[in-house]
This record gives sequence, structure tokens and C-alpha cells, in this order.
Amino acid sequence: MIDQTLFDPAAISDEIKAQNADIVERLTRLPDVWSVPPAVVRERRAQGLGPFPPMKLSERAKIVTIDGPRGPIPLRIIAPDNPRGAYFHIHGGGWTWGTADEQDPWLDRLAERSGLAVVSVEYRLAPENPYPAGPDDCEAAALWFLREAQGRFGTSRLFIGGESAGAHLSALTILRLRDRHGLKPFRGANLFAGCYDLSLTPSVARWGTEKLILNTRDVRMFADNFCGPDADRRSPDISPLYADLTGLPPALFSIGTRDLLIDDTLFMAARWAREGNATELAVWPGGAHVFIRFESALTEAALSRIDSFIDRL
Repeated sequence: MIDQTLFDPAAISDEIKAQNADIVERLTRLPDVWSVPPAVVRERRAQGLGPFPPMKLSERAKIVTIDGPRGPIPLRIIAPDNPRGAYFHIHGGGWTWGTADEQDPWLDRLAERSGLAVVSVEYRLAPENPYPAGPDDCEAAALWFLREAQGRFGTSRLFIGGESAGAHLSALTILRLRDRHGLKPFRGANLFAGCYDLSLTPSVARWGTEKLILNTRDVRMFADNFCGPDADRRSPDISPLYADLTGLPPALFSIGTRDLLIDDTLFMAARWAREGNATELAVWPGGAHVFIRFESALTEAALSRIDSFIDRL
């Protein structure tokens, strides 16, 4: 069973307690993000005025544009010399915000420490482009990645991963490649703080109004944006928690105990393992939603666990 002591408030370090209190205090003072159009929030995030601090852009990043199902798809590539593998990355942001260049230090770290060429997809965002736009773009970009990895990066050692909505879209992409194309190309999946049930798991529905990065209303609004008014939110192509999860790659599921999406990770990891897939679960005491966006000892431990997971495959 999961070690219950990880959920004990006493397990949370003073550093993380202070960090979480600062996040709540700061976000409570900001204007309601749902009172303005998504484009305004996206602009504020780019200026470092959202829930997460801005991250330094990589000097080695390059942009490649490919044809997508409804227009061009930009791909952000960060690659070392002589890659030892390649990593298909999908960014988070509630399917509504976020960009492929918001987490360059993580991607640089994968390039430097694990020798991976990283390709991050700039998929279409909701509500302007609801389901299936985002998953369609990720599927198309993943197929390009599979075709190009050997010739462009000299490797067939492939990984996939993402954070929050990006973990959700990574799971959907794995399933689409298997079900639509008969492909099982990935050595491993790095799934951090994903939302896998858009009808809302208990931890999301019961969280309430506390603005520790996200609250219940935020996730409901994100799901509404992604799904639109008519989609079946328990369709396996929308909520992968309800999918056939047999024959999938080894996965590392990571979550903080103060992340309202914790049930999504606990439930998805349990289903992943029950279907016979190699599964690792990392539960981080006190971690807020995607806490690795903030510098701390906990962040370094979580990123090191990801490094170790990839290096062993």
C-alpha cells in the first residue's frame, strides 16, 4: 500500500509550508482569471504574472513547423550533441493556457543530464479550439516525432511526458498511437500531476476554493473549455482513466500531497499497474500542483527521480 505517512502534515518541510502559504497569499490578491478572456491570461503568464514564476528560455532551442490536421504546428526542439534518446513533451496549462517555451529549464535538464533530444509541441488551445483539437495536434506531432527521431537525432530510444494537462494529453497520445496506428514506441512515460478524469475525481470535487495554484472551480472551467457542452467526459479519448490501459509503457506518476489532482494520479497509477504495466509512483509531501515550477529541495528531489527513471530505461 501507499505509505500513509507521506500524507501526514508533519511530513511537509518548513520550506514547502512557507512556499505554499506564499502561493495562496499571492494568488488570492490577483484578479479573477475567469473575469477576462483567455488571451489576456496567456499574456499575463508570459510576463510572469500568473501562478508560476517565469523560467529562463533555452539558448539552444530551435523551432520546426510541421503540417497539422488543421494548420501548422510549431515544435520546440532542445537537443544535445549526440543524443542518447528523444523525449516527446506536452506542456500543461489546463488545455487553455501554457506554451511550449514555458518550461525550458526542465527540457534543458533532460538534454544535459539524460542526453535526450526534446521535442515540445505547441498544440491548439481551448476554448477557441476545444476537443479534439489538442489531442489531434499531439497525435500528429507524435507521428512526426516517430518518423523523424532516427534520422534527425540518431536514436530510437523514445520517451513521452508532460505536466498537468500535458500529462493527460501524453496519456491520450500513447493510447491513440496504440489504438489508431498499432504503435507502442515509447520506452517510458513521465506523467506529472495529470488530470485523467474530466468528470472530476473526489479530490478535485471536494477541494473547495483555496487557491493553491488551482481550486475546484479552475479545474471545472478548464474541463468545460476542453470538452465543450456536448462531449462525454468519461469517453476514454477524453478521460484516459476509463480507457483500456493494457500493453502500455513503463510510467512514472508523480504528485504532491497538496495537489488537488492527487486522486487522478493515485487512481491512474493503480489502473496502470493493475493492467500489468510497469508502474512507479512518487508522492511528494506538501507539493502543490506542478510544484517543480518553484525552486526547493522537494523540486530537486522530484526532478532527480525523473532523471533516474529515464536513465534506467
